[in-house]
Amino acid sequence: MVLVKGGTFVPLYGGDSTAVKVQSFLLDVYPVTNQQYLDFLQKNPAWRKSAVKKIFADQNYLRGWETDLSYGPNPEKISNSPVVSVSWFAAKAYCECQGKRLATVEEWEYAAMASETKANAANDEKFYQRSIEWYSQPNPTYLPPVQQSFKNYYGLYGMIGLVWEWTQDFNSALLIGESRANASLDRQLFCGSGSSGAKDTKNYVAFMRYAFRSSLKANYTVSNLGFRCAQSLQP
Repeated sequence: MVLVKGGTFVPLYGGDSTAVKVQSFLLDVYPVTNQQYLDFLQKNPAWRKSAVKKIFADQNYLRGWETDLSYGPNPEKISNSPVVSVSWFAAKAYCECQGKRLATVEEWEYAAMASETKANAANDEKFYQRSIEWYSQPNPTYLPPVQQSFKNYYGLYGMIGLVWEWTQDFNSALLIGESRANASLDRQLFCGSGSSGAKDTKNYVAFMRYAFRSSLKANYTVSNLGFRCAQSLQP
């Protein structure tokens, strides 16, 4: 894990104040790999493909895996690739077994703003453009090893350009309506008109992440959605 030194940043959607404060925290250098997840499954059989309850993971859970304890026909190619097709429940259980947790949306977005040389690359057009180019690409047949992905200012690999990642409060991206009308609001929808409340309208990649998160449910599994773990600093 590496230390992500706390500070303030402007999230895509904020409250009354423009900037939010993020406390210093620890974050895994890499997303969790297939081999690491296999090690978890060997010790926690309840999370294997044949045993997991559907309330905790949909039918596509670990879809590319051949068996409960085999993650594919070419294990040497993907052992260090990020594990994908795991649900929020599974990711949360994995991190808790390591004595960790999932990062919050604010922590993840704060750490993901870093380029190779800047902790905050909010005004770096090249950084945004590279992010957009990755989001527009189709998934490769084999995801690359996590060590070969983009390394940012904090020493974190793959925050951009590898896989989407679960966050602890992923559903906080859902937009809420005016209080008197909340009862009739469909909370599964990410309303396009909500962009009027965005603090940084040029940050298109953040729009994409928030829209993606808002489409998820905790038991969903997606072929390019992985995770990494975080940890709060002890007082």
